[in-house]
Amino acid sequence: MSDQSHDLSSFPITRKWPATHPERLQLYSLPTPNGVKVSIMLEEIGLPYEVHLVSFQTDDQLSPEFLSLNPNNKIPAILDPNGPGGKPLPLFESGAILWYLAEKTGKLLPADPAARYETLQWVMFQMGGVGPMFGQLGFFHKFAGKEFEDKRPRDRYVNESKRLLAVLDKRLETHEWIMGDEYTIADIATFPWIRNLVGFYEAGELVGFEQFRNVQRALNAFVARPAVIRGLDIPKRPA
Repeated sequence: MSDQSHDLSSFPITRKWPATHPERLQLYSLPTPNGVKVSIMLEEIGLPYEVHLVSFQTDDQLSPEFLSLNPNNKIPAILDPNGPGGKPLPLFESGAILWYLAEKTGKLLPADPAARYETLQWVMFQMGGVGPMFGQLGFFHKFAGKEFEDKRPRDRYVNESKRLLAVLDKRLETHEWIMGDEYTIADIATFPWIRNLVGFYEAGELVGFEQFRNVQRALNAFVARPAVIRGLDIPKRPA
């Protein structure tokens, strides 16, 4: 039975994806590198949520209902019935969602102002560099771009991905996690993309991943976390 104090009916997205538990945070996603950032975060912080699969196969992300929440037609997106001031908050962009959830719960983001901004610096490093560069490399290496005879576009993204990995490897040479001993949203933002680069994109050899030993060590620690194991499979893809 719906909780009348959490009426989400004014949000068009709930017409396509009705909320069974409207008192919980609603997650609209797919288990891609960007999508699992938020499911992993939610599993790590233990915040109750309800998940809705946004299928690219049926162009759900282009539906009027989804676009009403995210006009950029990308996953993930959330609708938090318990937003600031007790009002529902719709939010898109994975980095912004991680930041919001960290501040909402006081978890996985340092309280110290300097460390907090340094953490956000590394989240932006992922959003502006790691994600876009690795994604373009995947296109040119595994998908339609692999048919291009001219390999200069591919090599441009290979070289930039190597450079970004070297930056992270240097950082992790003296830090257990990106921010040191403390696991944060910077790690949750970054490591799903590294996992995808060497796994789904099959580009480990192309970028010389074996030379980035510190990144390998941190990635292995990341994927061994129970919340990460759960979050990587949320939402489940259709059989």
